[in-house]
Amino acid sequence: MFKNACFFRVAEDFVLPDLAALERVLHKARFVPCGPTQPESTGWVPPRGNKSKVLAELVAGHLILKQCTEKRAVPASAIKAAVEEKVERYQQETGNERVPAKLKKEFKEEVLLDLLPRAFSKRATTLLWLDPRERLLVVDAGSLAGADRIVSSFLAALLEVPGAGPALDLQLVQTQTSPAASMAHWLATREAPWRFTVDRDCELKAADEQKSTVRYSRHTLEIDEVAQHIAAGKVPTQLAMTWNDRVSFVLGEAGQIRKLKMLDVVLKAAEDAKGKDDEGFDTNAAILTGELSALIPDLLEALGGELSPGAAPANEAALAA
Repeated sequence: MFKNACFFRVAEDFVLPDLAALERVLHKARFVPCGPTQPESTGWVPPRGNKSKVLAELVAGHLILKQCTEKRAVPASAIKAAVEEKVERYQQETGNERVPAKLKKEFKEEVLLDLLPRAFSKRATTLLWLDPRERLLVVDAGSLAGADRIVSSFLAALLEVPGAGPALDLQLVQTQTSPAASMAHWLATREAPWRFTVDRDCELKAADEQKSTVRYSRHTLEIDEVAQHIAAGKVPTQLAMTWNDRVSFVLGEAGQIRKLKMLDVVLKAAEDAKGKDDEGFDTNAAILTGELSALIPDLLEALGGELSPGAAPANEAALAA
């Protein structure tokens, strides 16, 4: 289900709103495909798939939502060529070489209206999972910027639910030690944290203006060369890891998880349970939430523990040394 994970901590006083009321609010913002001249459309879709009409799924106390975004992409080169054609025609008809900026803007708007109906559309979906008991919200996004959109839409929906109380207070999960410093320590000492192994993919980037980058792909990282890059000041920005022989992923410098993959032992459990529910959605959701509910606390512990709001990070220079 999830391929990425950005996680947030929910306030202690948060109470899951009435599911029927939330469902009605989500239906008001249900996804509708782009119109002929509409560049983008965003809305909620059923997490279970098109055969379902339910937008707010509750599985074993876990709330799961899915947002869909459709974009019509017009190539910039096509827009530029069409605008230049309009400018040239204007110059020929008026005899004026200078074209006002306001008129060029109007030309561009006309071109977009003309080209959008013929442009191909592309859809992307993003899952959101809320665990009220553990006060954890996880978004299937590989970057914080990518998570912002669906989180903002979710918060807006909660505000519309009657009797839902104050706005949901969310805090991005921060750790005592930055992921970059922790990854540098693991690579330099060749010692992975408890329950984790370091895999064979890594990216190191210099902190200077040139931002020189070294990437290792399917390559052992337990070599002097990697430690030398770190000693020279390069900082790990991505590191492939495996947790408990069950889940592999790539850890990013901001703490986000990408390329999330359940391994054979987990997939076998899912296969054994297949057919017990409609298209396996409940089984997949239960397995995913179960694995991530155990992985995330271990990862936070490996990064020095969760940082309390307003607290200062630990001395990372000593760790990286």
